[in-house]
Amino acid sequence: MSPTSASVAEAPWPRAEPAALTPGPEQEQLRETLRALLAKHSGIEQVRAAADSGTGYSEPLWRQLVDEMSVTTLAVPEEFGGLGYGTAELAIILEECGRALVCEPVLNSAVLGTQALLTAATDTAGSFPEVLAGRSLATMSTLETGTDELYAHPGAEGWLVNGTITHLPGGATADIAVASADTPDGRRLFALRLGPRTLRRPREVLDPTRRQADLIVRDCPAVALTTPGSTAAATARLHDLATLATACENTGIVDRLLELTVDYVGTRHQFGRPIGSFQAVKHRLADLLVAVERARSASRYAAAVYAEDPGSARLAVAVAGAVCTEAAVLAASEAVQLHGGVGFTWEHPVHSYLRRALGNEAAQGDSRTHRARIADLIGI
Repeated sequence: MSPTSASVAEAPWPRAEPAALTPGPEQEQLRETLRALLAKHSGIEQVRAAADSGTGYSEPLWRQLVDEMSVTTLAVPEEFGGLGYGTAELAIILEECGRALVCEPVLNSAVLGTQALLTAATDTAGSFPEVLAGRSLATMSTLETGTDELYAHPGAEGWLVNGTITHLPGGATADIAVASADTPDGRRLFALRLGPRTLRRPREVLDPTRRQADLIVRDCPAVALTTPGSTAAATARLHDLATLATACENTGIVDRLLELTVDYVGTRHQFGRPIGSFQAVKHRLADLLVAVERARSASRYAAAVYAEDPGSARLAVAVAGAVCTEAAVLAASEAVQLHGGVGFTWEHPVHSYLRRALGNEAAQGDSRTHRARIADLIGI
Protein backbone atom coordinates (compact mmCIF):
# COMPACT_ATOMS: atom_id res chain seq x y z
CA MET A 1 0.00 0.00 0.00
CA SER A 2 1.40 3.42 -0.94
CA PRO A 3 1.89 6.15 1.72
CA THR A 4 -0.94 8.15 0.18
CA SER A 5 -3.42 5.26 0.21
CA ALA A 6 -2.41 4.40 3.77
CA SER A 7 -3.07 7.99 4.85
CA VAL A 8 -6.45 7.95 3.17
CA ALA A 9 -7.32 4.64 4.83
CA GLU A 10 -6.55 6.16 8.22
CA ALA A 11 -8.37 9.46 7.47
CA PRO A 12 -10.61 10.70 10.32
CA TRP A 13 -13.98 10.09 8.74
CA PRO A 14 -16.75 7.94 10.21
CA ARG A 15 -17.41 4.53 8.68
CA ALA A 16 -21.19 4.48 9.13
CA GLU A 17 -23.91 6.93 8.22
CA PRO A 18 -24.56 9.25 11.18
CA ALA A 19 -27.99 8.90 12.74
CA ALA A 20 -28.72 12.65 12.54
CA LEU A 21 -28.31 12.69 8.74
CA THR A 22 -31.93 11.73 8.06
CA PRO A 23 -34.30 14.45 9.32
CA GLY A 24 -37.25 13.36 11.42
CA PRO A 25 -40.67 14.97 11.94
CA GLU A 26 -39.29 17.37 14.56
CA GLN A 27 -36.62 18.64 12.20
CA GLU A 28 -39.09 19.07 9.36
CA GLN A 29 -41.46 20.98 11.62
CA LEU A 30 -38.59 23.19 12.80
CA ARG A 31 -37.72 24.05 9.19
CA GLU A 32 -41.32 24.77 8.18
CA THR A 33 -42.01 26.94 11.22
CA LEU A 34 -38.84 28.98 10.85
CA ARG A 35 -39.32 29.44 7.11
CA ALA A 36 -42.84 30.74 7.68
CA LEU A 37 -41.62 33.15 10.37
CA LEU A 38 -38.84 34.51 8.19
CA ALA A 39 -41.09 34.79 5.14
CA LYS A 40 -43.30 37.11 7.17
CA HIS A 41 -40.66 39.19 8.96
CA SER A 42 -37.46 38.92 6.91
CA GLY A 43 -38.23 39.91 3.33
CA ILE A 44 -35.45 41.68 1.45
CA GLU A 45 -36.82 45.16 2.18
CA GLN A 46 -37.17 44.31 5.87
CA VAL A 47 -33.61 42.94 5.90
CA ARG A 48 -32.22 46.10 4.35
CA ALA A 49 -34.18 48.35 6.71
CA ALA A 50 -32.91 46.37 9.70
CA ALA A 51 -29.33 46.47 8.41
CA ASP A 52 -29.54 50.27 8.15
CA SER A 53 -30.84 50.65 11.72
CA GLY A 54 -28.72 51.67 14.69
CA THR A 55 -28.13 48.10 15.88
CA GLY A 56 -27.79 46.59 12.42
CA TYR A 57 -30.64 44.14 12.95
CA SER A 58 -34.34 43.99 13.90
CA GLU A 59 -34.69 43.70 17.65
CA PRO A 60 -38.35 42.52 17.46
CA LEU A 61 -37.39 39.71 15.05
CA TRP A 62 -34.42 38.79 17.25
CA ARG A 63 -36.78 38.45 20.21
CA GLN A 64 -39.06 36.20 18.17
CA LEU A 65 -36.15 34.02 17.10
CA VAL A 66 -35.05 33.69 20.72
CA ASP A 67 -38.47 33.26 22.35
CA GLU A 68 -40.35 31.29 19.68
CA MET A 69 -37.55 29.40 17.87
CA SER A 70 -35.11 29.03 20.80
CA VAL A 71 -32.13 29.79 18.57
CA THR A 72 -29.88 30.58 21.56
CA THR A 73 -30.69 27.45 23.57
CA LEU A 74 -31.44 24.85 20.90
CA ALA A 75 -28.00 23.19 20.96
CA VAL A 76 -27.11 23.97 24.58
CA PRO A 77 -26.98 20.98 26.98
CA GLU A 78 -29.93 20.68 29.34
CA GLU A 79 -27.73 21.03 32.44
CA PHE A 80 -26.91 24.57 31.31
CA GLY A 81 -30.51 25.55 30.63
CA GLY A 82 -30.71 24.52 26.98
CA LEU A 83 -32.88 22.15 24.98
CA GLY A 84 -30.14 19.58 24.39
CA TYR A 85 -30.30 19.31 20.60
CA GLY A 86 -27.22 19.37 18.38
CA THR A 87 -25.62 20.74 15.26
CA ALA A 88 -28.04 18.91 12.97
CA GLU A 89 -30.79 21.20 14.27
CA LEU A 90 -28.50 24.22 14.17
CA ALA A 91 -27.84 23.42 10.51
CA ILE A 92 -31.55 23.78 9.79
CA ILE A 93 -31.65 27.15 11.55
CA LEU A 94 -28.63 28.41 9.63
CA GLU A 95 -29.87 27.15 6.26
CA GLU A 96 -33.14 28.98 6.66
CA CYS A 97 -31.40 32.12 7.90
CA GLY A 98 -29.17 31.98 4.83
CA ARG A 99 -32.20 31.66 2.56
CA ALA A 100 -33.76 34.74 4.14
CA LEU A 101 -30.46 36.69 4.37
CA VAL A 102 -31.12 37.23 8.07
CA CYS A 103 -29.02 40.01 9.60
CA GLU A 104 -29.99 39.21 13.19
CA PRO A 105 -27.06 37.78 15.22
CA VAL A 106 -28.06 34.14 14.81
CA LEU A 107 -24.73 32.93 13.44
CA ASN A 108 -22.53 35.26 15.49
CA SER A 109 -24.25 35.11 18.88
CA ALA A 110 -26.77 32.26 18.99
CA VAL A 111 -24.40 29.75 17.37
CA LEU A 112 -20.71 30.72 17.49
CA GLY A 113 -20.78 32.97 20.55
CA THR A 114 -22.90 30.63 22.62
CA GLN A 115 -21.00 27.50 21.63
CA ALA A 116 -17.69 29.23 22.29
CA LEU A 117 -18.82 29.97 25.85
CA LEU A 118 -19.56 26.26 26.27
CA THR A 119 -15.90 25.40 25.76
CA ALA A 120 -15.47 26.36 29.42
CA ALA A 121 -15.24 23.96 32.29
CA THR A 122 -18.56 23.07 33.89
CA ASP A 123 -18.06 25.52 36.74
CA THR A 124 -18.11 28.52 34.39
CA ALA A 125 -20.00 27.30 31.31
CA GLY A 126 -23.36 28.11 32.87
CA SER A 127 -22.41 31.58 34.05
CA PHE A 128 -23.77 33.42 31.02
CA PRO A 129 -27.57 33.09 31.34
CA GLU A 130 -28.11 36.51 29.79
CA VAL A 131 -26.68 35.18 26.50
CA LEU A 132 -28.98 32.15 26.51
CA ALA A 133 -31.92 34.49 27.17
CA GLY A 134 -30.91 36.66 24.23
CA ARG A 135 -30.62 39.75 26.43
CA SER A 136 -26.86 39.96 25.83
CA LEU A 137 -25.03 39.28 22.59
CA ALA A 138 -21.89 37.16 22.43
CA THR A 139 -19.56 36.96 19.48
CA MET A 140 -16.36 35.12 18.62
CA SER A 141 -13.21 36.49 17.04
CA THR A 142 -11.52 34.63 14.21
CA LEU A 143 -9.13 33.07 16.79
CA GLU A 144 -6.42 33.12 14.12
CA THR A 145 -2.92 33.32 15.54
CA GLY A 146 -1.46 36.78 15.00
CA THR A 147 -4.79 38.41 14.18
CA ASP A 148 -5.65 39.69 17.65
CA GLU A 149 -3.12 41.18 20.05
CA LEU A 150 -4.49 40.52 23.51
CA TYR A 151 -2.70 40.09 26.79
CA ALA A 152 -4.32 38.88 30.01
CA HIS A 153 -3.15 39.11 33.59
CA PRO A 154 -4.82 38.09 36.86
CA GLY A 155 -6.34 40.93 38.86
CA ALA A 156 -7.83 41.20 42.33
CA GLU A 157 -11.24 39.92 41.17
CA GLY A 158 -10.33 37.86 38.15
CA TRP A 159 -8.64 38.17 34.77
CA LEU A 160 -8.10 41.52 33.04
CA VAL A 161 -7.41 41.76 29.30
CA ASN A 162 -5.72 44.50 27.29
CA GLY A 163 -5.14 44.85 23.57
CA THR A 164 -7.00 44.82 20.27
CA ILE A 165 -9.47 42.58 18.46
CA THR A 166 -9.87 43.16 14.73
CA HIS A 167 -12.67 42.26 12.31
CA LEU A 168 -14.98 41.19 15.13
CA PRO A 169 -18.42 40.21 13.77
CA GLY A 170 -21.10 42.24 15.49
CA GLY A 171 -18.41 43.95 17.52
CA ALA A 172 -20.23 47.28 17.68
CA THR A 173 -23.15 45.82 19.64
CA ALA A 174 -21.67 42.74 21.35
CA ASP A 175 -21.70 42.47 25.14
CA ILE A 176 -19.31 39.50 25.32
CA ALA A 177 -16.44 38.65 22.99
CA VAL A 178 -14.67 35.29 22.94
CA ALA A 179 -11.04 35.71 21.93
CA SER A 180 -7.63 34.24 22.66
CA ALA A 181 -5.05 36.10 24.73
CA ASP A 182 -1.53 35.52 25.93
CA THR A 183 -1.07 34.92 29.66
CA PRO A 184 2.04 34.36 31.79
CA ASP A 185 1.35 30.61 31.51
CA GLY A 186 0.47 30.45 27.81
CA ARG A 187 -2.38 31.23 25.45
CA ARG A 188 -5.98 30.86 26.62
CA LEU A 189 -9.50 31.54 25.41
CA PHE A 190 -11.36 34.23 27.32
CA ALA A 191 -14.88 35.60 27.44
CA LEU A 192 -14.43 39.37 27.64
CA ARG A 193 -17.24 41.35 29.25
CA LEU A 194 -17.23 44.46 27.07
CA GLY A 195 -18.06 47.71 28.82
CA PRO A 196 -17.64 51.47 28.71
CA ARG A 197 -13.84 51.19 28.62
CA THR A 198 -14.03 49.36 25.31
CA LEU A 199 -13.32 51.51 22.25
CA ARG A 200 -15.26 50.25 19.23
CA ARG A 201 -14.41 51.25 15.68
CA PRO A 202 -16.91 50.01 13.05
CA ARG A 203 -15.33 48.80 9.83
CA GLU A 204 -16.55 49.38 6.30
CA VAL A 205 -17.48 45.93 5.01
CA LEU A 206 -18.68 44.40 1.76
CA ASP A 207 -21.83 42.95 3.31
CA PRO A 208 -23.80 45.65 5.20
CA THR A 209 -26.11 43.00 6.68
CA ARG A 210 -23.24 41.61 8.75
CA ARG A 211 -21.28 44.36 10.46
CA GLN A 212 -17.77 44.16 11.88
CA ALA A 213 -15.76 46.34 14.25
CA ASP A 214 -12.28 46.64 15.68
CA LEU A 215 -12.08 46.78 19.47
CA ILE A 216 -9.49 48.23 21.81
CA VAL A 217 -9.89 46.96 25.39
CA ARG A 218 -8.27 48.31 28.54
CA ASP A 219 -8.37 46.23 31.74
CA CYS A 220 -11.46 44.44 30.43
CA PRO A 221 -12.82 41.88 32.94
CA ALA A 222 -12.77 38.39 31.49
CA VAL A 223 -13.52 34.77 32.31
CA ALA A 224 -10.98 32.13 31.29
CA LEU A 225 -12.66 29.46 29.17
CA THR A 226 -9.67 27.16 28.72
CA THR A 227 -6.38 26.23 30.32
CA PRO A 228 -3.16 26.69 28.31
CA GLY A 229 -3.09 22.95 27.68
CA SER A 230 -6.65 22.76 26.31
CA THR A 231 -6.64 25.94 24.22
CA ALA A 232 -5.36 24.41 20.96
CA ALA A 233 -8.01 21.67 20.91
CA ALA A 234 -10.80 24.10 21.81
CA THR A 235 -9.68 26.55 19.14
CA ALA A 236 -9.59 23.84 16.48
CA ARG A 237 -13.08 22.72 17.44
CA LEU A 238 -14.42 26.28 17.25
CA HIS A 239 -12.74 26.81 13.87
CA ASP A 240 -14.53 23.71 12.61
CA LEU A 241 -17.83 24.95 13.99
CA ALA A 242 -17.40 28.34 12.30
CA THR A 243 -16.64 26.64 8.98
CA LEU A 244 -19.63 24.34 9.37
CA ALA A 245 -22.00 27.16 10.35
CA THR A 246 -20.98 29.24 7.33
CA ALA A 247 -21.34 26.21 5.06
CA CYS A 248 -24.90 25.67 6.25
CA GLU A 249 -25.75 29.32 5.70
CA ASN A 250 -24.22 29.16 2.21
CA THR A 251 -26.41 26.14 1.44
CA GLY A 252 -29.50 28.21 2.15
CA ILE A 253 -28.16 31.05 0.00
CA VAL A 254 -27.61 28.74 -2.98
CA ASP A 255 -31.08 27.24 -2.60
CA ARG A 256 -32.76 30.65 -2.56
CA LEU A 257 -30.71 32.02 -5.47
CA LEU A 258 -31.73 29.08 -7.64
CA GLU A 259 -35.40 29.74 -6.79
CA LEU A 260 -35.10 33.43 -7.65
CA THR A 261 -33.35 32.68 -10.92
CA VAL A 262 -35.79 29.99 -12.03
CA ASP A 263 -38.71 32.33 -11.32
CA TYR A 264 -37.09 35.12 -13.33
CA VAL A 265 -36.14 33.13 -16.42
CA GLY A 266 -39.64 31.65 -16.47
CA THR A 267 -41.27 35.08 -16.75
CA ARG A 268 -38.69 37.08 -18.71
CA HIS A 269 -39.47 36.78 -22.42
CA GLN A 270 -37.17 37.25 -25.39
CA PHE A 271 -37.93 36.47 -29.02
CA GLY A 272 -41.48 35.59 -28.02
CA ARG A 273 -40.61 32.91 -25.47
CA PRO A 274 -39.34 32.63 -21.87
CA ILE A 275 -35.56 32.79 -21.74
CA GLY A 276 -35.65 29.77 -19.45
CA SER A 277 -36.64 27.67 -22.46
CA PHE A 278 -33.33 28.35 -24.21
CA GLN A 279 -30.95 25.42 -24.11
CA ALA A 280 -27.98 27.46 -22.88
CA VAL A 281 -29.99 28.79 -19.93
CA LYS A 282 -31.28 25.32 -19.09
CA HIS A 283 -27.73 23.98 -18.86
CA ARG A 284 -26.68 26.78 -16.51
CA LEU A 285 -29.71 26.15 -14.31
CA ALA A 286 -28.92 22.44 -14.28
CA ASP A 287 -25.40 23.25 -13.08
CA LEU A 288 -26.87 25.37 -10.28
CA LEU A 289 -29.17 22.53 -9.25
CA VAL A 290 -26.16 20.22 -9.01
CA ALA A 291 -24.42 22.86 -6.90
CA VAL A 292 -27.42 23.06 -4.56
CA GLU A 293 -27.54 19.29 -4.08
CA ARG A 294 -23.78 19.04 -3.51
CA ALA A 295 -23.86 21.85 -0.96
CA ARG A 296 -26.88 20.42 0.83
CA SER A 297 -25.36 16.94 1.01
CA ALA A 298 -21.98 18.19 2.20
CA SER A 299 -23.24 20.59 4.88
CA ARG A 300 -25.90 18.29 6.31
CA TYR A 301 -23.52 15.34 6.42
CA ALA A 302 -20.87 17.42 8.19
CA ALA A 303 -23.45 18.70 10.69
CA ALA A 304 -24.62 15.15 11.43
CA VAL A 305 -21.07 13.90 11.95
CA TYR A 306 -20.18 16.88 14.14
CA ALA A 307 -23.27 16.21 16.25
CA GLU A 308 -21.98 12.71 17.06
CA ASP A 309 -18.29 13.50 17.55
CA PRO A 310 -16.71 16.87 16.71
CA GLY A 311 -13.27 15.31 16.77
CA SER A 312 -14.06 12.94 13.89
CA ALA A 313 -15.82 15.61 11.81
CA ARG A 314 -12.80 17.64 10.72
CA LEU A 315 -12.58 16.13 7.24
CA ALA A 316 -16.34 16.32 6.65
CA VAL A 317 -16.35 19.95 7.79
CA ALA A 318 -13.46 20.85 5.48
CA VAL A 319 -15.27 19.23 2.54
CA ALA A 320 -18.43 21.17 3.39
CA GLY A 321 -16.41 24.38 3.58
CA ALA A 322 -14.94 23.82 0.12
CA VAL A 323 -18.14 22.66 -1.57
CA CYS A 324 -20.54 25.17 -0.03
CA THR A 325 -18.27 28.20 -0.46
CA GLU A 326 -17.73 27.40 -4.11
CA ALA A 327 -21.44 26.76 -4.64
CA ALA A 328 -22.48 30.06 -3.03
CA VAL A 329 -20.09 32.17 -5.11
CA LEU A 330 -21.07 30.29 -8.29
CA ALA A 331 -24.79 30.64 -7.61
CA ALA A 332 -24.51 34.34 -6.84
CA SER A 333 -22.48 35.03 -9.98
CA GLU A 334 -24.81 32.99 -12.18
CA ALA A 335 -27.89 34.61 -10.66
CA VAL A 336 -26.53 38.06 -11.43
CA GLN A 337 -25.78 37.06 -15.02
CA LEU A 338 -29.07 35.27 -15.68
CA HIS A 339 -31.07 38.18 -14.28
CA GLY A 340 -29.50 40.36 -16.97
CA GLY A 341 -29.06 44.09 -16.34
CA VAL A 342 -31.40 44.12 -13.35
CA GLY A 343 -29.19 41.65 -11.50
CA PHE A 344 -26.38 44.21 -11.28
CA THR A 345 -28.51 46.83 -9.56
CA TRP A 346 -28.45 47.56 -5.83
CA GLU A 347 -32.25 47.38 -5.71
CA HIS A 348 -32.44 43.71 -6.71
CA PRO A 349 -32.23 41.02 -3.99
CA VAL A 350 -29.56 39.09 -5.90
CA HIS A 351 -27.14 41.94 -5.27
CA SER A 352 -27.45 41.47 -1.51
CA TYR A 353 -27.04 37.70 -1.74
CA LEU A 354 -23.87 38.20 -3.80
CA ARG A 355 -22.45 40.44 -1.07
CA ARG A 356 -23.28 37.88 1.64
CA ALA A 357 -21.67 35.05 -0.34
CA LEU A 358 -18.49 37.05 -0.91
CA GLY A 359 -18.47 38.20 2.71
CA ASN A 360 -18.71 34.60 3.92
CA GLU A 361 -15.87 33.63 1.61
CA ALA A 362 -13.67 36.38 3.03
CA ALA A 363 -14.53 35.43 6.61
CA GLN A 364 -13.99 31.67 6.42
CA GLY A 365 -11.70 31.23 3.44
CA ASP A 366 -12.22 30.38 -0.21
CA SER A 367 -12.57 26.87 -1.62
CA ARG A 368 -8.81 26.59 -2.16
CA THR A 369 -8.19 27.23 1.53
CA HIS A 370 -10.56 24.44 2.52
CA ARG A 371 -9.15 22.05 -0.10
CA ALA A 372 -5.66 22.67 1.26
CA ARG A 373 -6.97 21.66 4.66
CA ILE A 374 -8.50 18.52 3.17
CA ALA A 375 -5.11 17.63 1.69
CA ASP A 376 -3.46 18.09 5.08
CA LEU A 377 -6.05 15.92 6.81
CA ILE A 378 -5.66 12.98 4.43
CA GLY A 379 -1.89 13.37 4.13
CA ILE A 380 -1.37 14.38 0.51
